Amino acid sequence: MVLSPTSVVWLNPRRPCNYSLNSAIAMFCLNDTMRYFLCPGKTDMRKGMNSLCGVVHDKMGYDVRLGDVFIFINRQRTTMKLLHAEDGGLVLYIKRLEEGTFRLPSYDKESKSYPMQWRDLVLMVEGINDEPSKRLKRLKALRKSDMQY
Repeated sequence: MVLSPTSVVWLNPRRPCNYSLNSAIAMFCLNDTMRYFLCPGKTDMRKGMNSLCGVVHDKMGYDVRLGDVFIFINRQRTTMKLLHAEDGGLVLYIKRLEEGTFRLPSYDKESKSYPMQWRDLVLMVEGINDEPSKRLKRLKALRKSDMQY
């Protein structure tokens, strides 16, 4: 199946969305121009957008509406939530590891968080250590090319 920029993107099989492929790709817009802050402590992953906004305001002293990305990790360090405000509303990304854990960076008392950059987030999600030859354990997703028929 080949998608063109004017293809209909099916996010829900029962209700098609009339977005072009270009606008669907633009929906996910985390990049290296944004500021990233990892919330100190352990976060209850049952919290939704509104509760996490409260955590950002009360615990970290920031305003979510400024466009920064706020990262939350659970006690076991197996689930990560990213909260971000963009044009049109809030976005919540969730990453759950089936194997391994997230490694946390150093805490900065001045900013009341773990200030991070885009590359730090990517390294944390991918499980890449300071030593490139050693990666943290991650589950390898099955691909069609890996399957034998």
